[in-house]
Amino acid sequence: MNEPLTISVVVPKRGINDEGNGKKYALHKLISEVDSDYVWLQDDDIEPPTLSPQGMLEVLKGYGYPDMLILPLAMTLVNGSMVERLQQAEYAAIQQLTIETAQKGRAVMCSGANLIVKRDRWLESYADLHLEQPSGDDMYLLESFKRRELKVAVYDSLDATARVHPCSNLSAFIRQRMRWAGKAGSYTDKDIRRCGAIVVAANLLQFVCPLVMFIKFPFERALIKKRDANISLWIALLLEVVYPVYMLLSVIGGVLRSRQASSSF
Repeated sequence: MNEPLTISVVVPKRGINDEGNGKKYALHKLISEVDSDYVWLQDDDIEPPTLSPQGMLEVLKGYGYPDMLILPLAMTLVNGSMVERLQQAEYAAIQQLTIETAQKGRAVMCSGANLIVKRDRWLESYADLHLEQPSGDDMYLLESFKRRELKVAVYDSLDATARVHPCSNLSAFIRQRMRWAGKAGSYTDKDIRRCGAIVVAANLLQFVCPLVMFIKFPFERALIKKRDANISLWIALLLEVVYPVYMLLSVIGGVLRSRQASSSF
């Protein structure tokens, strides 16, 4: 008779188990040390899901024990400022896109803040995580799993949702987006590259011709509303207006930072 599968929660802590070598090193160290079939990856600054590890094993069983299970995230406001509300709206759209593309078998995003993977599969993919870059462990992991044709599933449920907090100010938010954009040129997965190209092209068109906003807005508003119906129409509309500006700033800044990092590596 087969023994029941096991799962461990793995939470890399900044400055504690990274030993000054970054999150990817910390993840490898922690995942190597646990003795379980699955690891439930969570960031140390989230509000974790209410679902227990044992309950998650039942979910995994229902999905036929996939190699990766993408889980949802939601953003909780801290002070309710306009910057925070815009971040919340954008995050809702990103999360809905994450869930819908994964449900269609063409996942373009996942987050290591709340993600389940088979332990051995993660370790096999370690060399694919672009160790020369300080971040991006989750997206490069997704690329590796898709390239190896491993089973990627998604579980969209409130009890499996982790909560994150917005960046404290606009400057921190732009720096975060620059880090994200700086990795985009390294992606090789066709679904990820195609999605990124569509987003950049659509916002470039809007930047040149603002009337494009009226074509884009219904689709993006629908993504936000599906994920969080409490986000107002006016916040979604304001996000639509300002998004092309900070997206282009993030892309340009991210590319420059990436080139500087490559030249110093």
